[in-house]
Amino acid sequence: MSAAVVIGAGVNELVAAHMLARAGLQVIVLSGGAPRNEEPEIGSIAFDVLRAAGLPGAVDSVWPDPWASAPLPGGGRLDLWRDVGRSVEAIRKLSARDAERWPRFCDRMGRLARMLETLYLQSPPDPLSRNLGDLARYAGLGFRLHRIGRQGIEDLLRIIPMPVADLLDEWFESDALKGVLGAAGVMNLCQGPRSGGTAFRLLHHHVGSPPGVFRPPSSNLRAALAAMPGIEMRRGATVARIAVREGRATGVALTSGEEIPAALVVSGSDPKRTLLALADPAWLDPELARAVRNIRSRGVVACVTLALERAPDWSTLVVAPSLDYLERAYDEVKYRNVSRAPYVEVRSNGRLQDGRHRVEAHLQYAPYALADGVSDEMQRARLGRLAVETLSRHGPDLGATTVESVLSPRDLEDRYGYPEGQAEQVEPALDQLLWMRPLPELARYRTPIDGLYLCGAGMHPGGGIAGAAGYNAAREVLRDLRNK
Repeated sequence: MSAAVVIGAGVNELVAAHMLARAGLQVIVLSGGAPRNEEPEIGSIAFDVLRAAGLPGAVDSVWPDPWASAPLPGGGRLDLWRDVGRSVEAIRKLSARDAERWPRFCDRMGRLARMLETLYLQSPPDPLSRNLGDLARYAGLGFRLHRIGRQGIEDLLRIIPMPVADLLDEWFESDALKGVLGAAGVMNLCQGPRSGGTAFRLLHHHVGSPPGVFRPPSSNLRAALAAMPGIEMRRGATVARIAVREGRATGVALTSGEEIPAALVVSGSDPKRTLLALADPAWLDPELARAVRNIRSRGVVACVTLALERAPDWSTLVVAPSLDYLERAYDEVKYRNVSRAPYVEVRSNGRLQDGRHRVEAHLQYAPYALADGVSDEMQRARLGRLAVETLSRHGPDLGATTVESVLSPRDLEDRYGYPEGQAEQVEPALDQLLWMRPLPELARYRTPIDGLYLCGAGMHPGGGIAGAAGYNAAREVLRDLRNK
């Protein structure tokens, strides 16, 4: 019998697979669906994850510099740099007050982000547990909280439930600066900047980044993991069913009809699909099954690939002119309409063969379920036009712009398995984070089915922290094996 089957070949699944293999288990990774190993991984990378996965050599993280460029209404743009002093000079052109406050803001947020990184690289403790291991983790967490001082503790407790708009209004007056930062607070969220918990999301995107950088880097981590020996990779193998006997996972059945026996099954699929579709939900307590069905996975992002006639002189362009702009963009999604003035974030992606330049646009807010019921083809055409119009209205002159491809939230679900188009599998709202991600009963990566674990982006700490969920899940698997 194979010791372990890992469902999926994303970065979390591959980190978990290599950790299990390094512990002496025979591991089969089943990579069904569209391959994505050639695409850069987005997210900060902790050294502990690289070391635990046994990755030889260094994996480079690449932050664009400037890490964000925001077009200004009167022309020109605000460039925010990895160098705090350089950002200060750029901000000073908009507001001397904001420029003076920027280093203090970066320092305060940086200390909190380092605290979060420690929390992210371990399973979330159960607040009600009396287990000695959990109590020890709480003691360690309390010690680290004590080290950041009274101001840090007050900042953290205030920021966790706070709307990002309130936080930024306290610190800054420039609409352009607040728009760039506020966009990080709502990225991939079906919420606006005046929704509770969005300040925590801004802090989340600062974890693992240099001071003053509020976007995750890109890297070749996924490709490097996929190329490493030590695991059996089976590409194009799609799981139809997780086999369970007497409450214990016993393997998987593929859509091809092949059955693979396994003592352990570690799923990178989203929790709802894993427990309600791949496994028989009859193995769940009815109340837990109901809670799993109610996990929110609202996708509001479309991915648009554009070809530009002129090479951009920026790496990441953020069209989010103000907090009010972001809030109005979100307002339309409440009624299942695509925002007519969306938040758009564009990353340069190299040169096409014909000399044009490719960029990838993150277009938010485009809901998964539309009120007007337009066809998928019409929806793609509409989203492509909207991306071009938004850049033409707010961005610099880039010459002729051609839509190369559009992936709506439904397309993202069909192609990559993102539930409702949600790239983080479980919407990263405050009530679905930390020890509540995706539910308190599942937050420790275990499921009620013995031998079945969850390791995908729907688990703590979510997306943007590359491989952390897989790292935490593998440690829980190995802890359980040692305790048997």
